Amino acid sequence: MQIVKMAAPMVITRVIQLVSKNSLLNARERLTRLCSCAVQRRTYYEYDTEYDTDIPKDLEDIVNKWSRVKNTLGPSPLKDEPWPHGEWEPGRSKRCGLVAVKLGMMPVWTKSGQRLTTTVLQVLENSVVKYTPPEENTLNPKYGCLLVGARNADPFKKSLLYSEQFKEAGLPVKDKLTSFKVSSNAKIQPGTPLHAAHFRPGMYVDCCGRTIDKGFQGVMKRWGMKGQPASHGVTKTHRKMGATGGGGTPGRIWPGKKMPGHMGNKMRWTLGLKVLRVNMKHNILYVGGSVAGHKFGYIKVIDSILPKNRDPEVPPPFPTYYEDEELEENLLDEELFDFNDPSIAYPEEAES
Repeated sequence: MQIVKMAAPMVITRVIQLVSKNSLLNARERLTRLCSCAVQRRTYYEYDTEYDTDIPKDLEDIVNKWSRVKNTLGPSPLKDEPWPHGEWEPGRSKRCGLVAVKLGMMPVWTKSGQRLTTTVLQVLENSVVKYTPPEENTLNPKYGCLLVGARNADPFKKSLLYSEQFKEAGLPVKDKLTSFKVSSNAKIQPGTPLHAAHFRPGMYVDCCGRTIDKGFQGVMKRWGMKGQPASHGVTKTHRKMGATGGGGTPGRIWPGKKMPGHMGNKMRWTLGLKVLRVNMKHNILYVGGSVAGHKFGYIKVIDSILPKNRDPEVPPPFPTYYEDEELEENLLDEELFDFNDPSIAYPEEAES
């Protein structure tokens, strides 16, 4: 208690010292230094790890860790009466998306022998955390909002305010939270797990990821400009852009002019990617083409918004895929070659 009582006078003394010492500094620097003394520390969970039963010492760490984690989970809303499932309406229904982890790229082959490049996305522990109806969605009253969490995280590394969001849904703390706009008939009950079978082979999706940070780059790398000649009177301007429009009227650089600057580290969408394969065992999506982002980075995957791909011929799982539906381990597109099948088949000759 003595230390707590002395904390306030020590802070006041420190503030007085800073004011007297930095009296010649401008107001902005003084305000920055004074505010640094009053920074609040993040609050974390405090768990009750006491237990009455006697256990061996080799299991003490396991029981101790579980007693901490179980206190973060509340009653699951899935124990209540399940929500009714809506029906798919072409042109109106808008489904929820998934949060995947980019594992890398790999090739696949069609039945005709054509080689295709795919991006491998793994759906790790996706669950619905919260649903906001359209009436309460102030940003866009036309659609509801589904909050989806991905990849279980250590609750001791998350703040108290962040961890409280998962108690009501009865879910463990997630590492990534993403919101999706959904129509009123595509709502999903909080606590429902989401799987890779939410998308089926043949469907088209849009993927969003954070591009790789390239730092400050010139116009040749950033915008693909040609640059200047290598010789014939050119000195020290081989990779520069040249004229910037100063000879026009008015002679100035207009906003949006392509010039050197920071490249990468921005969220970018890739539209109209075809789902070629779905692995049910490991929850993996094989998407044709490349997706922006680092390896092991988070990728947001939704139904394609392009007009030609918006309404598929076969209705997708609506509002999502549930585990009571039995599916094969590997779902392949019709054009994709299955390596479990023989590559060459010869007709049987009749015995003479």
